[in-house]
Amino acid sequence: MSSGTPPTPSNGGPAVPLVPTNTVTTASGLTVRTRIDPVLTVDDVVRQLCVNLKLKDQPSNFALRDETDELVTNDNLRRKIRAKVNLKLVNAPSREAMETAEKLRLRDDTNALKMTLFTLQKYIRASRLLEPEEQFAQSFINCSGLSDLIDVIFGAHGNTLAYALTAMQNLMELDYGWSSLDDAFIFQVVQILSSPQSLINVCRPATAILKKLVEADPMTAPGLQIAGSSRGTSVLPPGSVYRYGFSVVFEQMRKGRGFLETVISRLGSADTAMAQYSMMLINSLLSHASDTRWEEFIAELERLNVRKAVVRLMSSHTIEDLTSCILDFQANFIRVIHRKKTTPVDLEAEPSHVVALKGIWTSSQLSEQTDENGQLLKWRLLGLGSENIEEEFSDVGMLGLECLRKFIEGDPDFPKIIQEQLSRPLARRCPVARASNEVVEILSEHWAIFAPGYSTSTTFQPFFLDFYRVHSLATHFFVRMWSESGASTDDFARVAALVRSQTKVSLRMENVRPWHEVEHDFNACEYRTVRERQMKELEVEDDLLSKIPIRNLRAKLYKESYEFVRQQRIQCLMQGAWFINALPANSTSANPRRPTRPWRFLRLDPGMKYLHYVDSSIKFAIRSGLEDLPERIEVASISEIATGSCAAPPHVLRESDLPPTFPPVASPLSFSLLSAHEGSIADQIAPDQSRWADWTDGLNMLRRDGGHVSSKETAGFVQALTEIGLKIKLLDLSGEMVEIPSGLVAGPPPSNTDFFFSDLV
Repeated sequence: MSSGTPPTPSNGGPAVPLVPTNTVTTASGLTVRTRIDPVLTVDDVVRQLCVNLKLKDQPSNFALRDETDELVTNDNLRRKIRAKVNLKLVNAPSREAMETAEKLRLRDDTNALKMTLFTLQKYIRASRLLEPEEQFAQSFINCSGLSDLIDVIFGAHGNTLAYALTAMQNLMELDYGWSSLDDAFIFQVVQILSSPQSLINVCRPATAILKKLVEADPMTAPGLQIAGSSRGTSVLPPGSVYRYGFSVVFEQMRKGRGFLETVISRLGSADTAMAQYSMMLINSLLSHASDTRWEEFIAELERLNVRKAVVRLMSSHTIEDLTSCILDFQANFIRVIHRKKTTPVDLEAEPSHVVALKGIWTSSQLSEQTDENGQLLKWRLLGLGSENIEEEFSDVGMLGLECLRKFIEGDPDFPKIIQEQLSRPLARRCPVARASNEVVEILSEHWAIFAPGYSTSTTFQPFFLDFYRVHSLATHFFVRMWSESGASTDDFARVAALVRSQTKVSLRMENVRPWHEVEHDFNACEYRTVRERQMKELEVEDDLLSKIPIRNLRAKLYKESYEFVRQQRIQCLMQGAWFINALPANSTSANPRRPTRPWRFLRLDPGMKYLHYVDSSIKFAIRSGLEDLPERIEVASISEIATGSCAAPPHVLRESDLPPTFPPVASPLSFSLLSAHEGSIADQIAPDQSRWADWTDGLNMLRRDGGHVSSKETAGFVQALTEIGLKIKLLDLSGEMVEIPSGLVAGPPPSNTDFFFSDLV
């Protein structure tokens, strides 16, 4: 390495430098031009600079950064030399961390504290992205910097608090160093978020901090060990940050007055990032809710009408940035509905179920009677088959009970409806409560509520988020079809088939249809029209597929098909692929330039923790493994996969050789990997539709709070595999002409226990 101006040949010819020339600026403001040999290590370069500049401190106290304060490492040194990047000789990360921690303790000068925090958030963020800056994080933690930062958070306001919270948020992206955060700190963050007066730039990092604490669940810790098969308690290594989780955070949330209400209100914020942060926190809470607090948490969300707030977001002008979050919420709500449907009604163990039944009975305005055999006649008056509530709701669980209650309590004319049915002969009465349960099954089938955590919807489903309201409409339609068709007890399945047919028609294209059209379809459609359409449907459909055992079989195959496609998508990520490095679609540059390295190869590591990549000016053969991929992106840092978000740079593909448009037009094959606090960390364009579907859905399925599908191709694969598997299974039955019953009735229990099961021979 040499300093000074590059020499010029004595013959007056052009200079031919052996290596590029860089500018290096010291902390004192001294600037020198120097040639750096790209074969040297960063330590060698720093050592020679200290010698040439006659610095008295040890070379180990210094480091190199570029103009953006990115640390120069052995991995990026050659790239910065070739690009002739201006460099700065600064304090080494470990030394910078110690000085930063000392400055945090001196809080007399507000402006100095603000600048210190601004620098801290930047360096801690870099320590997560670039491995060599682990020195900064380690030194900052070892110098009690974390406790000093917490003290600032407890006493700061305005932008100072925003910088402190952002620094804490960045520090928590590390998988160590913050296990000492206690309940007092969590409650302080809750209080900050609970205040409607808190600034947006304060609320964003505070929301991200709570989200991280929720996801730091002991059961999700990497390499978790279970101690004692009988107790099943998790054993975490000392200092593990996976010691919080939903229960710890929710306990502090309950103390913060109006916390959830304020978070949900911020879904309507004009600041898109704030709405996105709030949406991600709600999704994280839904995904990690503990069994002991689940019902209480869901009830609170329902009371605050979070689903209505999300539906409003669907029609918001900021929707492009929130699509993935909303699809995540839909997937989480499917989990909620499925869990309610599979939670049995238990009148002895669940007081809330008793309260629901009392509400149903009170709203019906009926009186208990006795039948001809002197037996109690109560729930049979509402249309159930017996007085055994647990048995009657065994297929629809708590969801069926809630739907019936909302249906009855939401209709002031219900007492007239039930009295009208009771005035008819027994065989002509519409069993309203049984009809309500059947509608729950029909809607569950329509929206594929087969198993928790599996959703193939690629579009918004506002009607699904209004499940109870749709249920009321469909149940009223059931009662009307019963009356208009003159049905009797034996016609229950026939009327249910009419409702199933009308449901498909009324809920079609729900991402674009207004609600009033759905109401019109259910309320104004005549029996003759529905019957004629259903008869045409029966000509092309097999009645066998509507039987309950077949529907249950389809649900099982759906789950297996989803998991198969998920594994296939993840395998595609592990194989890797070439993509185009894209430009933001909202770029303000009228003449975008072709990037020097427009191609990027991405590959997921076997541990599924990092996306490794390399940027190149041309595509070349990539060996198996990760040796050819020096850069990486942490999967945990990806909070959202946005699609259709960026444009191809000019003159990369043949079809882009035309003059570039302004502003750049987003490619339908583009996607962006978004971080919760620094925007896009990668903008890519896939070579074809298949690769785009593989990667967008594969990455969504990798995310801890993900699970939704964004491409119609993947959703189609899951549906096709389900239907093929179902037909193959049915070949064994239909080929033998086996009669499949619509349901199975269990016989009476044994009168005693004096029996055993014989071994099959």
